[in-house]
Amino acid sequence: MMLSMLKAKIHRATVTEARLDYVGSISIDEDLLKESGILEYEKVQIVNVNNGARFETYTIATKQKGMICLNGAAARLVQNKDKIIIMAYANLDEKEALNFKPKVIFVDDDNKISKISHYEKHGELI
Repeated sequence: MMLSMLKAKIHRATVTEARLDYVGSISIDEDLLKESGILEYEKVQIVNVNNGARFETYTIATKQKGMICLNGAAARLVQNKDKIIIMAYANLDEKEALNFKPKVIFVDDDNKISKISHYEKHGELI
């Protein structure tokens, strides 16, 4: 049996731009993508902390430092300065899943990395 497990998360990133006239996707600072282990063009789930919207798209790397830009239809689900959570998942077999720990990237209000964790449990981060 394969299980869909959280692979990586960029926690509480700040939306810097929303571009309705773009083809689609989420543009993310390439350094954040690299550090998180989320690949360019990888499918991600986005959760908007401000309004509760949940949706899926794919990533595009950008050299613009700190950029988190929702493009196309997804731009309608966010506003500049909204806080979002970006999550990627992996399919693991049960044995792999038992010992797997997701990579969690915490960012400040300027989307600079403030902490990196490999584990999360309600009320505590390691």
